[in-house]
Amino acid sequence: MSAVIGTLRPTPGELGRRILALAAPTTLLSALQVAALLIETVIAARLGRTALAGWAIVLPFSLLLGQMSAGAMGGGVVSAIARALGAKREDEASALAVHALLIALGFSAMFVVVLAILPGVVLPLIGGPEAAAAAIPYSIALFGLGAVPAWVANTLASILRGAGKHALAARVLNFAWIFYPILAFIFAEPLGMGLMGIGLGFAICYWVAAVVMAKVVFSGAAGFKLDLRVTLRWALFRRILAVGAVACCLAFVANMATILVTARLASYGPVAVAAYGVSARLEFMMIPLAFGVGSALTALVGRSVGQGDWETARRTAWVGGFMALGICSSIGLSVALFPLTFANLFASDVEVALIAARALIFIGPAFGGFGLGMAMYFAAMGAGRMGYPVAAGLSRLGIAVGGGWLLGDVLGLGMDGQFLAVALGVTSYGLLTAIAVRPGVWGPKA
Repeated sequence: MSAVIGTLRPTPGELGRRILALAAPTTLLSALQVAALLIETVIAARLGRTALAGWAIVLPFSLLLGQMSAGAMGGGVVSAIARALGAKREDEASALAVHALLIALGFSAMFVVVLAILPGVVLPLIGGPEAAAAAIPYSIALFGLGAVPAWVANTLASILRGAGKHALAARVLNFAWIFYPILAFIFAEPLGMGLMGIGLGFAICYWVAAVVMAKVVFSGAAGFKLDLRVTLRWALFRRILAVGAVACCLAFVANMATILVTARLASYGPVAVAAYGVSARLEFMMIPLAFGVGSALTALVGRSVGQGDWETARRTAWVGGFMALGICSSIGLSVALFPLTFANLFASDVEVALIAARALIFIGPAFGGFGLGMAMYFAAMGAGRMGYPVAAGLSRLGIAVGGGWLLGDVLGLGMDGQFLAVALGVTSYGLLTAIAVRPGVWGPKA
């Protein structure tokens, strides 16, 4: 078996073509998502400094919703279904899909409880009472109406990606991200709903996406018929959660870094909170950009692991990792060279733009490492090897928060020290996630 695999092992060029073939439709989706989220930032900025600060303290949670449902638990779904189909077990893939939908309902309920029912308890702890007052109606609309459909739609899309149907999954979600900024603007400004209108626009788009995606998956487009009459088994939940739950913890840790940094900057006032929100939004734009490559890596690596071909799995990860590194580095360097230009695009307040530009000078050069780390993180989900990504996420949190305290407070560098610590944390995340992709870690006996 191994000798046959060795003779047929693809070249780096062939691996690159395979990645691009699967990544292309998701990359288009990611580009639309990036555009929509940047427009969202502009809309929030147009509502004034206080509204932008309120939007900024909800930002880590809205990012967490997308990262968990599409990338983290979604990656666990893609990995489990890809491995089942790689081993020619279609009935098992169908059962896994049902278990994935139940997981989606459970996790979305947590967002509803914490951020739609209890936002008045959580949000003031992060950004202070002034920013929280602007944020609470937005949080209630976004998570109370949008958390469930977002989880369901993204889980159904992950089922399709696990079956190699990346283009079909992207086609449905493309429409959501095209219409989201349009509805957000209409509700926020002409209809005068402010931030709450942005949340309402998100919810409506994802309810439509969830309904359409359900129709697609239940039609058998994933290559197997989805039968809800399945006996629930802990082993199938565990197969998804073994990757997805760990990845969700990593997404939580990554966003906890943003939450704690925001809380530290709150002592400088709402201006600093709003400015860091602009910077963090640009930083986290690397996630959808890397997701195009990363979603392909999860499926391709999962298939290779399902076939027992660990060497191809590792080589696939490195080819995709360098792709993401190149894309995100070029953007990050552009941002760092022209920070005020980028800050002015998303901040209507001069003082907010100046502080955001200071942050981007430090954080922009780290975008490439973030892209590399995200690609390797998605690849690690396909391989079922999440130990190093966990360590990488914890190192990022420790450096961003602890390093920010040391550089900013102890050494007296102020906000600049905090921004430098964020950049160092992101860089450590990329390096630690990447060095895991080696035979001693990624292999049958690892």
